[in-house]
Parts: sequence; C-alpha cells; structure tokens
Amino acid sequence: MIDRPALADFLRTRREALQPEDVGMPRGPRRRTPGLRREEAAALAHMSTDYYARLERERGPQPSPQMLAAIAQGFHLTRAERDHLFRLAGHVPDGRTAAGEHVSPGLLRILDRLDDTPAEIVTELGETLRQSPLGAALTGDASSRSGLDRSIGYRWFTDPATRTLYEPDEHEFLGRLFAAGLREVVGRRGPGSRAALLAEDLLARSAEFRALWAAHEVGLQPSGTKRFAHPAVGTLELHCQTLVDPETSHSLLVYTAVPGSESAEKLRLLAVLGPGVHA
Repeated sequence: MIDRPALADFLRTRREALQPEDVGMPRGPRRRTPGLRREEAAALAHMSTDYYARLERERGPQPSPQMLAAIAQGFHLTRAERDHLFRLAGHVPDGRTAAGEHVSPGLLRILDRLDDTPAEIVTELGETLRQSPLGAALTGDASSRSGLDRSIGYRWFTDPATRTLYEPDEHEFLGRLFAAGLREVVGRRGPGSRAALLAEDLLARSAEFRALWAAHEVGLQPSGTKRFAHPAVGTLELHCQTLVDPETSHSLLVYTAVPGSESAEKLRLLAVLGPGVHA
C-alpha cells in the first residue's frame, strides 16, 4: 500500500536537496526556497504543479508507475532511490535490467552541461532517451517517437526518411552496422528479450534486413567521424565521443566539430535554428 507520509517526506527532501543548476535550470534572482520550487520539480517530472503539490501534501490519487518513473528521472534519482520511491508509492519496482530506461544521475549531469553541444543518451538498441537542445536540432526531436520506432536501427529498415540525414555513400555500411549491433544485443539478452522481438519484427518487414541478418555479421565498429546531411545546413563532419554507463548499457554520444571548420560554423547556425528545422 502507498505510504503517503513517507512518500511526501521523501519527495520533499529530494526536491530541497536539488539546486537549479543540478538539473540544467537557471537559478534566477531572489531565490529564497531551499533547493527547487514545487513548480520547478513538477516541470522536471512533466506534470502539473497542483498534482505534484498534492503528493507532497499526502493527498491525491496513487501515482502510476509511469508517473513515478518521470519523477525519478526528473529528480536525478539513483536506481536505489528510484526503487525506494516505487515502494513508498505502493508499486513493485521493475527488474534491474541493462535494457531499462532510467538514466543514471551521472550521465544526466554531464548532459545538462552540454547545451551548446549536440549530445544524446541512447540505449543499446539505439533508442534516444535524452537529448541536448543542439542534439535535437542535429538529428531531430526524439521525444515524439514511441514503440519500436524509437530505435534508429528499426527506423533505418522501416522508414526511408531516416536515411536522408546520412550521406548516401555511408548507407550500405550503416545498414550492416545496425544489423550486426542488433545481433550482438540479441546474443546478450536472449530469446524473448526486447532486442529479439525487434529483430523478429524486422525479419518480417524488411528484405534488406533479412539478407544482412542471414550474413550473421558481428563485431563491426562505428567510425569516430560522423557525416550528417542536414536538411537546413547541409553536410556536417563531426567527431563522436562515447561515454558508456556499464550498469545500464546506456551511452552518452557527444558530437564536436574541429574549431574553425565549416562544420563548426554550421553548428553555430543550428543552435540558432533549433529543433524545428526538422519539422
């Protein structure tokens, strides 16, 4: 059952322990509240201020697992704190699998400091969980995608528009890379996993994927240099640095251009144009 007093106290203490700069928010003048304001906490969890305030006041309906997951991510909770939050709200935490979507506070803190750099946090299936503003301007806003379509490897074989962001001479290798990468994840996670279900769906949908899957290729490595064919600014050549969280198998991808290069100038232009250039 939900433990309303303990849940309210836990939320309040975690909110007051966070500073705006800890979660990528501006501090602003004349701040008297210790930590975050309730409206700021609600915004982080993508809920109304009234709904969040009722939780801290030991009122309102029992929050759903989806709502709790949003709070946990917004508050940058550790996995142990997230599980504790679920139990206080009367829910059983989901299993600790590497395929989960709870991003570690460490990766989030780094991402929050990359407003002027294209960056994204992705799962082992190529699902974008979080993006910097310039990351969304570079590759498109991922927040509207759902289901299998969240995986770039899945979209590569089911949505031709996905390929327009990449130079044509790289398409053949990228197809092999996505198929090989998925086969390796299926090998790690086994039958019945999300990776296996994704592969089964692609085998039914794409003749190209079936041919690549039959080759049983593994061990391909992506190039450290990425070439994007952006619809608004043209070709960008960017270096991709990857930071992997071994506990979750999430990767933080950071894209940088050589200082003074044409691609660096195009990134500055993208920062002005914003994510809407993909609409």
